Order: sequence, then structure tokens, then C-alpha cells
Amino acid sequence: MKIDLVKGFKDYAGKEAQKRAQIKNIIVETFEQYGFEPAETPIIEYEEFVKGNNSQDEAVRDVFKLKDRGKRKLALRYEFTFQLKRLAKNKKLPYKRYQIGPVFRDEPIRPGRTRQFIQCDADIIGSTIKDEAENLSIFKQILEKLKIESIIYINNRKLLNEILDKEKIKEKYKENIIRELDKLDKLSKAEVKNNLKKYNAEFLVEILTKQEKDYENYSSYKEILELKKYCKLFKVEVEFKPFLARGFSYYTGTIFEVWSKKLPVSICGGGSYVINNNQSTGISFGFEPLMLLANLKIQPEKYLVVSLNQDKKAIEIAQTLRKKQKNTTIYYGKPSKALEYANAYDIQKVIFIGEKEIKQNKFKIKDMKTGKEKYISKI
Repeated sequence: MKIDLVKGFKDYAGKEAQKRAQIKNIIVETFEQYGFEPAETPIIEYEEFVKGNNSQDEAVRDVFKLKDRGKRKLALRYEFTFQLKRLAKNKKLPYKRYQIGPVFRDEPIRPGRTRQFIQCDADIIGSTIKDEAENLSIFKQILEKLKIESIIYINNRKLLNEILDKEKIKEKYKENIIRELDKLDKLSKAEVKNNLKKYNAEFLVEILTKQEKDYENYSSYKEILELKKYCKLFKVEVEFKPFLARGFSYYTGTIFEVWSKKLPVSICGGGSYVINNNQSTGISFGFEPLMLLANLKIQPEKYLVVSLNQDKKAIEIAQTLRKKQKNTTIYYGKPSKALEYANAYDIQKVIFIGEKEIKQNKFKIKDMKTGKEKYISKI
């Protein structure tokens, strides 16, 4: 039987899994501080629902497809936003939900990208630009807690469309052109221009790489200014990037993306869109980039209670430690094996419970980092 991992998928255990749990706790805590409530949705949906009206988006083209016993065409979810069409139905607005869980994309592997990854979303159904600024404040707060230096870029799909309309770009080419322009932070100007030649639109590269003041004559730029005004109230610094589009065609207004200089991929992103005829906005954290960048102490103090044929007392002491919020494992066996076990799982404190210790009411604690031992009478 082959038990190797499928390409693009990973196991997580030990310190790596602990770090992931710690990051998730920080994200959940922050989402809830901002008034979001949790939700869960199925991993498998009908293929038609998954694709929606965005079948040409790169992420949608990368969905994993499957069939059940009834030969129904199904697919693994590639993100959470499309499921809000069902989840947000008949909810009192604004509806604020967060969701954390696995999504799947059959795409090329690169640093910070796997084919199954954890996505952490917070969305507001029935939103305004003020809500967008507050969501960007969530970006800032979480990344600060994770000690990740980052830059938040903003743009607006209305502005992009206004520019394309002014330059008389045909409607049928707009989305393809926008996708090519969005590559300007990954490819050179010359490469993007070459990609735009088939649309006779290479001149757009120069228009969309001008200074910010050059966009003040476009009416849609007012939304950029309003967002910046509210970002300032939340003490969030943002940078305008006129060619930023992101990979989803469902965005209708503000879009944002967060980058770190230490990774060649965006670490978070989001934007505004319409769900069930309601203006909405959402942000999304990819777990894998956060894992690579987060600078966290992931060494909770752990105890090993070693029972030397004194199980009753060992269980009593372990339960006392657990009530004090200490991570505690009971080991039933020889002291030498217990120490090996403690080293294998980075357990810092080992408490020995034997007949002698119980009679004297003194328990030996060994510090596995320093090797020092001491006796205490009270746990």
C-alpha cells in the first residue's frame, strides 16, 4: 500500500501543528473582537454552484472535480465566498461571519502555496466603505500579533473599469486585460505589454503605472480617497496600486492585497462584491504564508507526571495541574523511559511520583532544559 503524500498536500504535527493552532487562535480571537460570528460550510458542493458565473477565473479553473455514486458532478470548494449566497440568505444585515477551514485548488506548487490550504475569511454582507476600512484594521492587528511586517495595497475595480471605458476597451476583452494588468507586480512592463498586444491594449501599462495624483480626474478615485480617510481613523496605512485587480472577477469595488517583502506571493487579500443583491466586503488570510512568516513563541510550558507505581496520586496531581491550565501528560513507566519521552516531545518539567515522595510529601521536579532538580511539597 502506497502511503506517500499526494503532491501539494501535507501532514502537520508537533511544533508545526502547535504553531498553526496558535495562529488560528489569534485570528479567531481578533475576528470575534470585531463582532464576527463563526460559520461552517461543506467542503463538497455541486460543480455548477462552485463555478458560478466566474468559470474563467484562474482559481475556478483550478477546482478539483469529482462524482458521487449517483454520477452527480461535484467539486471541492476553492474558497468560501460563493457559499455566502446560501449562508447569508434572509440574515439580518449587516451579517458578519468568519470561517476558517480547508479549501482546494489544483494549481502549481510554490513557496506559500499548497493544493489544500487553510483559508481564514471574515465577510460583511451589507457593507460600506467604512466597513472596508475596519476590515483593513483587522489585517493590521492580526499581522502585528504575528510579528509580520507587511504592506497593504488598495485599488478599486470601478476605477479600473472607468479607465478601460475611457480608453474604449471592448467589453468582451475587459476581464482578460485586467488579469494581465494585475501581473505587473510579478512580471516586467515589457512582458505585460507583450501579453496585451493581442488586445491592442499595451498602452494601458503606462496609464496604470502613473503617480497617484494622475488619477484624481477619474470620478471613481473618490472612493479611494474615502477609504483612505477612514483608514486614517483606524490608524491603518495603505498604499494605492492602480493596476491591482486580484484574480476574481466578482469584485465590484474596493480591492486590497497584503504583501511581505519576504515572500513572492500575497499573504492576505480581499475586496468588495455583491451577494444576493447586497453590497458586501471580505478579507482572507492564507494560512501557509502566515506559517512561513509568523514569528511566534510556540513553546507552552508542558509537564510530565511520572507514576512510579503510584497511579492514584499521579492522576490526582495531573488533574490539579490541568485545573491550573498547565499542559500535562501522565507517564506510566520507568524513569529513564519517561525522560526519553519528555525529550522527544519537548516537555520541560518532569515530576516523579513514587512511594518515597508520597510518604515525605515532597515531589522531585526535573527541568529538562537546565537539568536541575528541586523538591516541592505543594503542586
